[in-house]
Amino acid sequence: MSCLPEDVRTLALMLPEVGEGAHQGHPDFRVGGRVLATLWTDEARVVLRLTPERQAERIEAEPMAFEAAPGAWGARGWTSLDLDACEEETLRCGLLLAWRCTAPPGLVARYDDLALDP
Repeated sequence: MSCLPEDVRTLALMLPEVGEGAHQGHPDFRVGGRVLATLWTDEARVVLRLTPERQAERIEAEPMAFEAAPGAWGARGWTSLDLDACEEETLRCGLLLAWRCTAPPGLVARYDDLALDP
């Protein structure tokens, strides 16, 4: 079953200290003042901040759901997740990875065993 934009919002806001904002007219989710995910509702996708290494792992594991963002953004790890092509578990994993890549190290350390379960 595919995921919906509402699923992104619900799951992202479950993460510690994440708030919702807007980036270039799209809803985004931030931790520590930094964007970890941007929701493109019209395109049914979310763009996640990952490291290039995590991006490569996700693309290899689920090539139908994940792809590098175009250009320099993708080279830096920004990764598009197709909501129509992913299960909820994939979305949860992607958001949690993005949170771990974006949140301040002290915050990540406090939630070392964090799992994102609704």
